[in-house]
Amino acid sequence: MPTKIKKFNNYFIIYLSLLFLFGIFWLYIKHSVGNDSTISEWIINYQGGFTKRGLIGEICFQIAIHFGLSLRFVIFLFQSFIYAIFLILIYRFFRNIPTNLIIILSIFTPIFLLYPVAEIEVLARKETFVFIGFLLFLNISNFNYSSNLPLYYVFFVLPIICLIWEPVVFFFPFIASVLVIRLRNNQITTLLSKITISFIPALIVVMIIATNPITPENHSIMANSLKENFTEDCYMSCGMLLSRSSIISQFLGTYQAVLFESLIRYPLIILIGFGPIFLLGYNSKLKIKILFFKHFKNLLHPILILLTPILVLFAMMGDWGRIVNISYTFTALFYFYLLQNNLIKINLEKITKKISFVQNKKYLLVVCFILYAFGWTPQTSLRGDVSSFPGYRVPYKTVKILYQKINNN
Repeated sequence: MPTKIKKFNNYFIIYLSLLFLFGIFWLYIKHSVGNDSTISEWIINYQGGFTKRGLIGEICFQIAIHFGLSLRFVIFLFQSFIYAIFLILIYRFFRNIPTNLIIILSIFTPIFLLYPVAEIEVLARKETFVFIGFLLFLNISNFNYSSNLPLYYVFFVLPIICLIWEPVVFFFPFIASVLVIRLRNNQITTLLSKITISFIPALIVVMIIATNPITPENHSIMANSLKENFTEDCYMSCGMLLSRSSIISQFLGTYQAVLFESLIRYPLIILIGFGPIFLLGYNSKLKIKILFFKHFKNLLHPILILLTPILVLFAMMGDWGRIVNISYTFTALFYFYLLQNNLIKINLEKITKKISFVQNKKYLLVVCFILYAFGWTPQTSLRGDVSSFPGYRVPYKTVKILYQKINNN
């Protein structure tokens, strides 16, 4: 193994380990807070009947009842477990990646792995299951496995992921694109038929969720079950099941919350945060010519097309910071899946020339990296401003609270 790659692996595992330690600490601190938005999403369950995003909450509910545990403690254990699994899969996915400044920046961009820890309202939200699902899908979509395996995965597993977090439907184009590339040796008609059939169960699940919002009566039953069994209130995300039960109400809620500065701030956040991966995409070319991919000279334009459905998600959700993080995660995983499977040709020399004025000055390079990777993050809400220096703020707040707890004890 080349020395540079080995060095990157060592630094990367240290980085992920620190994220895990900070993440577990803040999950523990948060799990007993009465108005935490993360917990409010996880307490949604099926006690009042079928409803969106209730699968994991129902599992936690039943485990807590069966073992006589606190619901919040069970949720904390689940959150810690899935966050650990996510980071382990991320390490396995990115280890041994070619080392280049832009590649490193695309991994350390603050809208990616650092973001949930820097903005703890996002930490271990249900999209973490989606990330894990996509990582597993990419793993079985490499050329060591049968080309039919990812089709089976989409047919049987994707519907379950939709039950956990149904907005994953807006990221189906990334999954479909991987299938197109993986099955490229099939005839076009056969290829499209296989892909269409594999998505049918997931699309049915999403349609059922969209057309069957929870009724006030069933929501009341769910809220009462939480109160009677765990003295928990159905608040925030759980309460919004009723106040934003219809699709129209979701669009109206976001429209009323948008400020003019949000429409200026977020395009800049996307441009800067996605900058490294966009630069890589612009200087990368897909080696195979199939379907709509054959019409583009670089990978950037297909990626932008795959991201287009996310505009609908921005119109429906107020957590724009989360949307940026989720969108970037899918984009980065998709790009590096292609790179690792030798499906794209990347012109690293051209990229190196463009940034040579930084690379040739070591101290300037270090300063620029720190400022870019650890100097800012978008806040969760669309109305939130940009947070500064999470690389300092996260460890400082962690040590401060830990010190206070030790002294109080």
